[in-house]
Amino acid sequence: MVDAIVMINAESNKINEAAQSIVEIDGVKDVYSVAGDIDLVAVVSTKAFEDLTSIIPGGIAKVDGVINTQTLMAFKTYSDKELSAAFDLGLD
Repeated sequence: MVDAIVMINAESNKINEAAQSIVEIDGVKDVYSVAGDIDLVAVVSTKAFEDLTSIIPGGIAKVDGVINTQTLMAFKTYSDKELSAAFDLGLD
């Protein structure tokens, strides 16, 4: 799996509508409204790296109200589930 975190700036009067449109794009797992310099954060997960072009510049960036995006590529995922499983196996 290829995961990416997309930070999104949107027009202030279109944030809610943009978030709803973005979460409906295939490959977008979640969209968060956040405080700070960024308006929305989308978590994208897909099978192939090449799919990101249709999801991010071809999808998210074209949503009405989106001003710009910045994408962070995930190298490795850490989660409570994975850590718990490792401790259950006796790994440290």
